[in-house]
Amino acid sequence: MAQMTAAQINNPGGAFEIVKRAIPDPGPGMVRIKVQACGVCHSDVFVKEGHWPALQYPRITGHEVAGVIDTAGEDVPNWKTGQRVGVGWHGGHCSRCMPCRRGDFMGCHEFKVTGFSHDGGYAQYMIAKSETLAAIPDDLSPVEAAPLLCAGVTTFNSLRHSGARAGDLVVVQGLGGLGHLGIQFAAKMGFHTVAIGRGKDKEALALRLGAAKYLDAGSANAAGELAKMGGATVILSTAPDSKSMSALVDGLTVGGKLLVVGASADPITVTPIQLIGARRSIQGWPSGTGRDSEDTLKFCALTGIRPMVETFSLEQVASAYDRMLSGKARFRVVLTMD
Repeated sequence: MAQMTAAQINNPGGAFEIVKRAIPDPGPGMVRIKVQACGVCHSDVFVKEGHWPALQYPRITGHEVAGVIDTAGEDVPNWKTGQRVGVGWHGGHCSRCMPCRRGDFMGCHEFKVTGFSHDGGYAQYMIAKSETLAAIPDDLSPVEAAPLLCAGVTTFNSLRHSGARAGDLVVVQGLGGLGHLGIQFAAKMGFHTVAIGRGKDKEALALRLGAAKYLDAGSANAAGELAKMGGATVILSTAPDSKSMSALVDGLTVGGKLLVVGASADPITVTPIQLIGARRSIQGWPSGTGRDSEDTLKFCALTGIRPMVETFSLEQVASAYDRMLSGKARFRVVLTMD
């Protein structure tokens, strides 16, 4: 029986184990992907440490998957063998619940997460539902495409649904794995883009990525500076720091929105008075469907947006994971299967 190499987690908190497994066969409505690259996302911590409900082990995680269709099961009419595809956070939906019936597949009551609900992309092959696939444009390499299937679609999708219009003041808080993409998307969408980070050393990069202005939150009152500029229509908070998010609420304009994509377990602190008078709001945003991922990839191919990445081989998965956790990677860590 043909075998594949995979990075397997056998129990919560355990180490990655490089194992040989039988290459899986796709069932109806599914495809087998020969993985070429897979991003290492901070959300993989939930699987590695067992913080996600109802996880079953052993588990192969990874939800930023780029590769080619190796073979397809029955009832997969729109995809073909050899086609370049990606799979992100969206691992499947039931099509029966009320959100699904309204077309809101990310709100599915039985939502499946790639690399959580079933095995993901830290492997040479994986199985995916055809409904979750995104076609990868020829202009993007597998290493470039992989981070766009989570960090990319999250920032792109949230901004395009934010209500901001070309010319509006849009702020991206954080200059990391999400933020460095958010700045590029905001600039290419025609927003007056301001980046907020900590440290003067980040300014040159922020401006190079497309920001019109950089604010150092470590030496200035960022909310006050935004208020002087008329206030932000949208503040995209990408850094998982609730205290920093809370400090920016007063930098929103009338009707402005704090758009949260940086996941943190700590509470955001805001008073009703801060929200009521200026009709401000706080909104969270998850990733996106396979269709949203495909839109993200096409937009990047069209505009030249690319993630900044560091690559590791599959066998170096432990080092890659530690590098991601360190916060020192510039800016996304990607495993390659060559």
